[in-house]
Amino acid sequence: QVQLVESGGGLVQAGGSLRLSCAASGLTFGNYHISWFRQAPGKEREFVAVINWSGSSTAYAESAKGRFTISRDNAKNTVSLQMDSLKPDDTAVYYCAAKHFTETFHAAGRQSAYYYWGQGTQVTVSS
Repeated sequence: QVQLVESGGGLVQAGGSLRLSCAASGLTFGNYHISWFRQAPGKEREFVAVINWSGSSTAYAESAKGRFTISRDNAKNTVSLQMDSLKPDDTAVYYCAAKHFTETFHAAGRQSAYYYWGQGTQVTVSS
């Protein structure tokens, strides 16, 4: 059974930092590109960042560029999202998702391409 489990969310003041983690099991982790998405109250889920199967390529939404960093450790089956300079607009439930490496790394925002999703972790940024 494939599981993606997010952790690391919480309440932080604007300007602060959080580090989210996504732990995977039940799949050959190194065969999957991993993305982070987020969904704010009343809004559609949106792409945040992606890292390719080997960790050699990353891409970010404009809202995340320069503030968020995605990384992975294939030996530990984990992906992290370091979030710095957080803003109230970053408040959302954050999800990690996996798509097979045979899917294009590009078009990372196409949610239908992702095979597996986690349950999400809440991030709240206070002003």
